[in-house]
Amino acid sequence: MPQMVSIVGNSASGKTTLLEKLIRELKKRGHRVGVIKHAHHGFDLDREGKDSWRHKRAGADTVVIASPGRLAMIKDDEKSESLHRLEAYFEDVDLVLIEGFKKKPCPKIEVFRRSLQETPLFSGNSDLAAWVTDSERELGIPKFGLEEIEALADFIEARYILGKQETERETR
Repeated sequence: MPQMVSIVGNSASGKTTLLEKLIRELKKRGHRVGVIKHAHHGFDLDREGKDSWRHKRAGADTVVIASPGRLAMIKDDEKSESLHRLEAYFEDVDLVLIEGFKKKPCPKIEVFRRSLQETPLFSGNSDLAAWVTDSERELGIPKFGLEEIEALADFIEARYILGKQETERETR
């Protein structure tokens, strides 16, 4: 299973923007990247009136929409709040980046902007692996500037992609 790393931070801190840049950089390096976005209030993937919407509305528990090169699934799943349960959908990637799931135990990279808050959300938390910030403050963990995407990708690649692949080879 691929390593999961959660990108956390306050609302409007730049998590999605950071993820976009990080995904592009990791893809440029040849890595396969999956993303899980935690939606606190539910979501609708399909539009009213479309066939898949009608199938789901009729009571289907799982609807898969497939076309050449693309697949989407809408599934009723009371256990979808479990990262462990979601791992099965990502066996074909090198790394899963998560936006949200703040309370789940996994390595976290916090996006912290000093204009939005006084202290980092996860300061002192053992899950906090690094932070991306415009602050001069030090937390005793790797720190990256808001635009240091290549350096952050180097960190993630070494620790969570290449390091994990090396460990898996050693255990075979």
